[in-house]
Amino acid sequence: MLRLFRKLRKKMILEKKVRHYLLYALGEIILIVIGILIALGINNWNIREQERDQEQFYLLGLRQEFVLSKIKLEKLIEVNQQNYENSKKIAAFIDAETRPTEKELSVLIFQSLTNEISYNPNNSLLNELINTGGLKVISNPDLRKSLTSWESFIQSIKYQERGLQEQRERLLNVLREEGSIRTGLDETGVTSEMGLKKSSRVGSNLALLESMKFENELLLFILTGSLTETAHYQPLLEEINEILVLLNQEIED
Repeated sequence: MLRLFRKLRKKMILEKKVRHYLLYALGEIILIVIGILIALGINNWNIREQERDQEQFYLLGLRQEFVLSKIKLEKLIEVNQQNYENSKKIAAFIDAETRPTEKELSVLIFQSLTNEISYNPNNSLLNELINTGGLKVISNPDLRKSLTSWESFIQSIKYQERGLQEQRERLLNVLREEGSIRTGLDETGVTSEMGLKKSSRVGSNLALLESMKFENELLLFILTGSLTETAHYQPLLEEINEILVLLNQEIED
């Protein structure tokens, strides 16, 4: 094809058909420009396709992470509820006319203070995207904004959990000072699980119900646990649900 064009051009020059040659040259330039534009268009299309495939890969990975993070948070909410609800039952005995048995009180104390609260979401992919600037691949601005602000939610949760852990530790300190941990372990059967025999010394935790210090720390523990759920965990759960909605909107099934 190129040889044919060269022959025609040479023939035109020899015949001094300058006008025809200029038209031919212009047409040749136009063809070259069109070819370049087509090549650029194909290249840009390929780049866009690669970016879209990469975005879909990240979106699927992020959805999996946030689904797991949601499951973890829902389980943690249940544990936290059990902690402060059992603590409420202990508080109810303080002003009640009847007292619980040693075993009933020991079980409630055990169920209130055994489980430590700490939320650890699955964020390995999200952290990688943030650290490497990969979030720019996410085309939805609302989703990108939510993912960027996720870390601030987690830091707020961690701060609140530290406060809850400190309050739990203060309540445990009262139990250590004014109660009997051994009696609690004996009555809940933990002693035998540890391979130990029940203590021959008879101790009681019922006196804790008469302690003002125990009541104060117990009430603060209940309040902190309740606020952790309503002011932190529930808003975080709503944020996760919103992120999942945005992710599902962008994912091509």
